[in-house]
Amino acid sequence: MATQMQAARAGKITEAMKEVAAQERQSPETIRERVAKGTVAICANPNHTGVKPAGVGEGLRVKVNANIGTSSDFPDLAPELEKLKEAVCCGADAVMDLSTGDHIGASRRAIIGQSPVMVGTVPIYEATVTAMKERGAVVDMKAEDLLRAIEEQAKDGADFMTLHCGLTREAIARLHRQGRVMDVVSRGGSFITGWMLHNEQENPLYENYDTILDICEKYDVTISLGDGLRPGCLADATDRAQIAELMTLGELVDRAWARGVQVMVEGPGHVPFDQIAANMKLEKQLCHGAPFYVLGPLVTDIAPGYDHITSAIGGTMAAVHGADFLCYVTPAEHLALPTLQDVHDGVIASRIAAHAADIVKGVPGAAEWDLSMARARKALDWEAQMDLAIDPETARAKRAWREAADTDACSMCGNYCAVKIVNQYMEQAK
Repeated sequence: MATQMQAARAGKITEAMKEVAAQERQSPETIRERVAKGTVAICANPNHTGVKPAGVGEGLRVKVNANIGTSSDFPDLAPELEKLKEAVCCGADAVMDLSTGDHIGASRRAIIGQSPVMVGTVPIYEATVTAMKERGAVVDMKAEDLLRAIEEQAKDGADFMTLHCGLTREAIARLHRQGRVMDVVSRGGSFITGWMLHNEQENPLYENYDTILDICEKYDVTISLGDGLRPGCLADATDRAQIAELMTLGELVDRAWARGVQVMVEGPGHVPFDQIAANMKLEKQLCHGAPFYVLGPLVTDIAPGYDHITSAIGGTMAAVHGADFLCYVTPAEHLALPTLQDVHDGVIASRIAAHAADIVKGVPGAAEWDLSMARARKALDWEAQMDLAIDPETARAKRAWREAADTDACSMCGNYCAVKIVNQYMEQAK
């Protein structure tokens, strides 16, 4: 069975391409051309039954991902399945299962089985848990553990996988030589870094990349090349280690495309506002326009409890300058496992950032949505405003709390509503 990229290169328009074209108000041939050259990825593993195919990349609506999953402190799957429902209800385009608790496989299969949107995984989490259980330490992980986890998750229907293949010994050496405030903050990146330093060997994901491509080609899994050296604070942004890894990721993109395997590239992280545009342009240049997937980026380090806001500020700038996929950040970032409300707030904040960028990028339908809201506000059509809101439930609750539903103005201005006054006198003037 051909991958989406292989089919596109053969001139075939797949059903998934047709679905993406309809969602994006683009022609199927435009989608096919972009999938063929790699600037659009359609993350839809055939083993993920019931998934709604979605495209990530050039000219498409900026997508939003929500992270869920169990932890060693909170291994219960039930709350994570509720978070899945909440994320999808709020408009997330994808979820990632970051489970590290007991029964990782069962958690993943349940999430994939219940998710109508694309699901991403991080196989190294399962491989390290296996190493801990069987051999007592993360650094005792074997390449076979990683490859087994990758294939198992592909069979289960994972649509994309974060794989830290570009984190090499040379990149770590550059980190050492330059120095960092926070060193490595990526969880998967820390596992690989610790393994390389302890065993004095090269990254097994890098050395076994051709085998990984075999698996991803077989199951049409999109590789999401992880940024194991993403900056964890503003002081570490755009340093030599980050750029060294990015250069390797660009080479790995070429190797994936040569095999017809779809790929995305992951990016920072914590980045000062004035460095975001340069980071996005550098990635697009080094990775030949591959879809770019960013965590945030967060534009300040001092807002725990509000990092969904710092992330949305950076996410808007990133998406305007080329990021195609925003990984949400919740108010619990840096603090705790997110609650259901945290998931809600994180998805909405990232969707606002994505939509603001869609307007600038001229994505079909984006500006029209705002124009419809403006017209509803002018008409004081409150029901239409609620329906058009990015979070209708919250909008309705806010209005109902301070205002009777049948009033034609809000409690901020009441009888002195500017829109109401001008509408009245404009009508008289006619």
